Amino acid sequence: MAESVLREKLKLLPDSSGVYIMFDRDGTVIYVGKARNLKNRVRQYFRNSPKPAKVQAMVECVRDFAYVVTPTEVDALALENTYIKKYKPKYNILLKDDKTYPYIKVHTKEAFPRLSVTRRLRKDGKYFGPFMGGVSCKEILDVAAKVYRVRLCGVSVGGKPKKPCLNYHLGRCLAPCAGECSKEEYAAQVEKAIAFLSGDYEEAERILKEKMAQFAEEEQFELALDYRNKIEMLSRLGQRRITAMPKNVDADIWALSSNGLYAVVSVLVTRGGTMRGSRNFALEEGAGEREEAMLSFLTQYYAAHEIPHELVLDEAIDDELLRVYAFRKTGRALAITRPKTGVKRELLNMAIGNAEEYLDKSVSAIEHKNDMTTGACARLQALLGLSKYPKRMECYDISNISGVDKVGSMVVFTDGEADKTQYRRFRIKTVEGADDFASLKEVLGRRLAKLGGEEEERFPKPDLVVIDGGKGQLSAVREIFEASGVTGIDLISLAKREEEIFTLSSSESVKLDRRDYALKVLQRIRDEAHRFAITYFRNLHSKRNLSSLLEEIGGIGGKKRAALLEKFGTIDRIMRAGEEELAQAEGVGKELAARIKRYFEEL
Repeated sequence: MAESVLREKLKLLPDSSGVYIMFDRDGTVIYVGKARNLKNRVRQYFRNSPKPAKVQAMVECVRDFAYVVTPTEVDALALENTYIKKYKPKYNILLKDDKTYPYIKVHTKEAFPRLSVTRRLRKDGKYFGPFMGGVSCKEILDVAAKVYRVRLCGVSVGGKPKKPCLNYHLGRCLAPCAGECSKEEYAAQVEKAIAFLSGDYEEAERILKEKMAQFAEEEQFELALDYRNKIEMLSRLGQRRITAMPKNVDADIWALSSNGLYAVVSVLVTRGGTMRGSRNFALEEGAGEREEAMLSFLTQYYAAHEIPHELVLDEAIDDELLRVYAFRKTGRALAITRPKTGVKRELLNMAIGNAEEYLDKSVSAIEHKNDMTTGACARLQALLGLSKYPKRMECYDISNISGVDKVGSMVVFTDGEADKTQYRRFRIKTVEGADDFASLKEVLGRRLAKLGGEEEERFPKPDLVVIDGGKGQLSAVREIFEASGVTGIDLISLAKREEEIFTLSSSESVKLDRRDYALKVLQRIRDEAHRFAITYFRNLHSKRNLSSLLEEIGGIGGKKRAALLEKFGTIDRIMRAGEEELAQAEGVGKELAARIKRYFEEL
């Protein structure tokens, strides 16, 4: 967009709250921000005033912008998070690892509450956790079952009594489903289990020690050892108790450390006055102010995690905005504190120390990762003359043996990193025999059909498609794209033997140094497409029975199949057998044995 048009567009910005979206010359979203006042906030970027290097770099790439007006700034905060997750803009701080933690849930809505492990928090029970840092929810549930005999299964209770299961006979369940206990008796045990999950381990340790001593006396040493391990686990949990912290404190302690280019955010998670664990998040500094970056990060984090009753931090952020956001999600008030003294200040200092140490140790790793990902993509664009930065790369592979169980794979790299949520598998439907090109044509046809329709939001248009092969394969794939009418996608191929790269803009191949990260990212996506296709093929192939597998190897009739079955018995043994062993089966000579071995090696 011409600079004059951009200036005119800036004049039309409203005074409302909302989200603004910055685009580069290719129409790619490079930054998303929220604003209390769109006019004031967006205009700041284009004023001739000193800016941080990252902000200046982003502004120089902006060719257009769009905005969405929201009723309140809190709505803008939520919408900003949605857009960041959707577009993964280059200049935003991104929480790439949004792995959730496990919780133990007491299903209090049920007449006879059971316990289970979950990663999703809802308002339909009582939750304990998160459990992190090497603590096993399964072990904790095992203690609850052995000590309090509460049920862990999902069997319905009520109606005609059922036959008691093995857990009842092992003393791990009161068997309410079989009518072996009253509702009052079971409820009393559930209350004790809840106290245990809340951090009261004394009764559980006493009962476990009694049972350990009993099993040792009876010389059931394996069971005694199991109980000793559980006692040690409870001891480790007890050591996490923060003695000066009240038991009713549920807080996340946050710290941020930055060197101007990279940043680390560290969190200490405490629940019920007990330290649950810690996490460090390595980030590339975004183009926003520090306050904006921290608020954006917290919004992304709490979109996937439980919001505690309290946040402890040092950073200056918009407290009221975050409180309203949290209230909308949880229905309760959020306390935000910045302690100067006391145990919370000590924990905050610990979090700050964790962040600084992690940043110091991680800078070289972060830089290396950037070289291998976004840096490699930028080099590809420059070295191969691509029309745009290849933010989304797709690669396809076909796998079959003798035309059987033909499958195709599509893998996706975003900014040079595998994006496994976008991977897709295809079963070839229209191709007879082992025709890899016809199979690839079918796969690409089905993929390209999703562009321009309702499914494009789930399957965005790629910037670059990588083909495994040479110049001939690239030309053939180009014909598929031209026949479909799809444009605006760069196509390249990578020939495996010499690792030559072919493009549509030159008849000559491009050869890169084997150590070049640009070549390595192409090798990674090609190898990943092959691995993904082979895995799918093997999964399908393994479902076929032994006889049908052997039928696919030429020269094996009924008698030879029977001989192999008699000698080896199972498919696994046949697959692991050497050629000499295979040749010893009646009617199977060295030549056929070599063919059988080769067949299974190719699976």
